[in-house]
Amino acid sequence: MAGPKSVDTVEFPLHPERERQHQAASHTSLHVEVSALTHTGKVRSNNEDHYLVTRAGRSLQTLMTNLPTGDIPDRFDSTGFVMIVADGMGGHAGGEVASRMAIGTLVQLLLDVPDWIMSFDEANMPRLKERMTSYYRRVDQALAAYAGSHEQLLGMGTTMTVGSSIGTDLFLAHVGDCRCYLFRNGRLRQLTHDQTQAQRLLDAGTMQPEEAATSRLRNVLTQALGAGDPSLQVEMQRVEIHAGDRLLLCTDGLTDMIDDEAIGAVLERPQPPAASCTALVDLALERGGRDNVTVVVADYTAGSVKPSGSGDASRAATTRTPGLPPER
Repeated sequence: MAGPKSVDTVEFPLHPERERQHQAASHTSLHVEVSALTHTGKVRSNNEDHYLVTRAGRSLQTLMTNLPTGDIPDRFDSTGFVMIVADGMGGHAGGEVASRMAIGTLVQLLLDVPDWIMSFDEANMPRLKERMTSYYRRVDQALAAYAGSHEQLLGMGTTMTVGSSIGTDLFLAHVGDCRCYLFRNGRLRQLTHDQTQAQRLLDAGTMQPEEAATSRLRNVLTQALGAGDPSLQVEMQRVEIHAGDRLLLCTDGLTDMIDDEAIGAVLERPQPPAASCTALVDLALERGGRDNVTVVVADYTAGSVKPSGSGDASRAATTRTPGLPPER
């Protein structure tokens, strides 16, 4: 089985206003490293999980001008990560198609829009939330239409959680029960809110956390993509990222097998994201591996940035198949 896929690095300025003022000197920054891993598990014969980690940005490089020095930047780069996990449902073929199609459709919608929102400040948030709600609902309609024209896929659906990280801002959009966690200063915090019957009872105070952890209702979704529901509820929020933070996106194949305490213990280890991904997946398999399991881990660390254009990036490895040793 292959090791973690898509280890990538980039550095975000902590002070974007200063960057826009074209300061060429080195300054405090956030360095970001991301890794992802998926596994079919020990019970299922196919993997209905899909994930995507992609880097997106806008850039400007002055080639020739007679404007005075300092009027415009010699080079400007604004870069961010989009991290997506989706957990399909609907049988052997349906779930796999639904999660793959959901991510693919969302990316195409993002590529088709003429203007990318590359700042998550208060002024942009209403437009960003409106746009993301529209995207999720269009994905929902596309899945429903496709299943309606393919009898063998009737009833297919998927959950999908999207994390977009630009500068010190993280924007989350979420439908279903995939989760996003923030590990900060030795404490694990669940950022997303499960859209399940168990969580609904927890919110109402009629179920205790220890009951919800083992209840069958934790897998009964109240929101999912694929039903063609025009009133689909998309959970969204903005979170400020600090140096030293570690982010985890995962499917319920992880959280059904190991609790938050065990997840936090893995994320607390001083190791790169790839090692954290491997450790989390291995632990889920040791505890039973009853479902597909997918994890994406991103580390945010303090660093020193050179002027724009001097960053680097790296990628490595793929996914896992049961029964094969890790690729090196």
